[in-house]
This record gives sequence, C-alpha cells and structure tokens, in this order.
Amino acid sequence: QVQLVESGGGLVQAGGSLRLSCAASGSIFSIYAMGWYRQAPGEQRELVAAITSSGGTNYADSVKGRFTISRDNAKNMVYLQMNSLKPEDTAVYYCVAALPLDASTWLADLHNYGSWGQGTQVTVSS
Repeated sequence: QVQLVESGGGLVQAGGSLRLSCAASGSIFSIYAMGWYRQAPGEQRELVAAITSSGGTNYADSVKGRFTISRDNAKNMVYLQMNSLKPEDTAVYYCVAALPLDASTWLADLHNYGSWGQGTQVTVSS
C-alpha cells in the first residue's frame, strides 16, 4: 500500500498562492491515480482535483481556473498549485492515491478505495 505525506500548507491572505506537495512511497507510483481532497470544519470531504497515471485531470467547479494538479512520476510526487485563494478554500487538504480497477472508474476508485495522507491545513484570511 502506498504511503503519502503532504506538505506546503499554511496561512495566506485572500488572493495569494500556495503549492501543496505530496510525497508517495512505492515503486509503482506511476500507475496510481492521484487526487487532492479537502475538508472544512463541519463539512464533508470533497474532491478538489485529480490526475490519472497518464496526466488526465479533473477539477471541482469551485477551483477551475485557479488550481492546477500535476505529478512527477520520476520523483513520486504530486502537486497542487493554488492561486487566487479565497477564504472558502480554508480546509485540511488530503492527498489520495488509488490503483484504478478500470480506466473508466478512476475517480470513483479514488473515493472508495484510496489511501490517504494525514492532511495539511490551508487557511486563507480575508
């Protein structure tokens, strides 16, 4: 099972930027689907962005145009570049990894079978 460690969270003013990083263990990282979820106080976890092994991406409508997910398979790393941050982006952000059961189910597999990191706090002040 892959182990995940997030970093890069912190406190930033609205309109600012942060870059989250996720370091993954394991030699078969390149075939994993990866994603970033977030959970705000009192809210359910929600998918922010996800990326397939081949680089296909999916974004929540609330972050499209502001956030970019990317991966470096040679370094076993996934990144989330967050620009134009808003107070409503405040949450704990989690890195998630999953081996897709099928190419068509990769998003569902992240949600249902993914391995999770410990999370990193992002706080955006107004």
